[in-house]
Amino acid sequence: MATTMWQQSSPPSSGEIQTIDPDRAADIEAKHRLVGEFLERHGYDALLLEEPQNFAWFTSGGDATRRGSSESTAALFITPDARVAVTNNVDSGQLFDRELHGMGFQLKERPWPEPGRLLVDDLCRGRSVAGDVDRSGIRDISVHLTGMRIPLTDFEARRLADLGRGVAHAVEATCRQLEAGRTEADVAGELAHRLLKQGIRPDRLQVAGDGRGRRYRHWTFTDERVDRYAVVSAVGQRHGLLVSATRTVSFGEPPREIRDAHHRAVLMQATGMFFSQREWELFEIWNRVERIYEKFNYPNEWRLADQAEVIGYYLRELPVVPNSEYRLTPNVPVHWHPSVGPALVGDTVLVGEKGFELLTPMEQWPRVTVKVKGVPIPRPDILRRDRMIAAAGDSILSFTGLTDDSALD
Repeated sequence: MATTMWQQSSPPSSGEIQTIDPDRAADIEAKHRLVGEFLERHGYDALLLEEPQNFAWFTSGGDATRRGSSESTAALFITPDARVAVTNNVDSGQLFDRELHGMGFQLKERPWPEPGRLLVDDLCRGRSVAGDVDRSGIRDISVHLTGMRIPLTDFEARRLADLGRGVAHAVEATCRQLEAGRTEADVAGELAHRLLKQGIRPDRLQVAGDGRGRRYRHWTFTDERVDRYAVVSAVGQRHGLLVSATRTVSFGEPPREIRDAHHRAVLMQATGMFFSQREWELFEIWNRVERIYEKFNYPNEWRLADQAEVIGYYLRELPVVPNSEYRLTPNVPVHWHPSVGPALVGDTVLVGEKGFELLTPMEQWPRVTVKVKGVPIPRPDILRRDRMIAAAGDSILSFTGLTDDSALD
């Protein structure tokens, strides 16, 4: 079957016509050059991408899944001179009209009753092919692909900042409307609704009520009630990119257990965020966060849950672990989410030329200020539903001096 450029089967309505984003087109061209150089350097004829996350990366935001599921409808077959979408006759129209319009992709289409693997095998036959899935005859280069996805391009970084504001807004708005007695699942449903209204797909939602996060650090949600307080988290996805934010809300005065644990957790988080700087290796940052855990008498708390990861098209592009030698560069996003007992804090930052950029900023939310190396870093405090703040910046509690310079040297 010959490779063809996609043509619409019937004239579209005005509402169906998609404008071409020149910035996105340029981003795709740059990625194609990057892949082409990799193929030529390593002696491959083509790259086969079958994971939806890698489809989104190479197409700078294209979605190859059936909405509402993780089922993939297409693969990409890339050579130094061509980029081909491989799909079936049912999904090709939507894929090219809505996801790849005007982006220079060619089409290899099969009838829907035919197994998709047959067309892929035909494309790969007689060629040296690299791929993102471990298959017979195809060399899995997933590790190399991580290095292509991260750091982000400037185009992706702008999209990530916009996504981060949307995710933080949805989490905070949900907390501001939360009432005692609702179930965790009900709260998660409202949070999902707020995300979807902004065109953000919920990738992971967590609503841990009344201390359930102490025992289950990766708690999601159940039909149990929230009576005293809740930790609410969301990982949102748009254009294939992921961002996460976490906030805590209480009904009345927070129990001392959650209040103290939360204030300790923000110390760890602010330390990690501050040292998320260009040219720093992850283990160097880890050592400083671990030192703060020890300083405040929680020497083993970090062993109970993961603390952070480099985030992007995958939730965990690279883990932040004690022995990681990965060196941060500008446009690397890091999700910091340390936990202490029942408390969990979480925000996403972007490494910049000078320091970090907060991608999930607070709106109308109480704040606690942590000073690291003399630099004030505002962090979300616990929102009291009986003491709604009037404007961002109210109810600031300073932890100045708790993380003194000598403790972070």
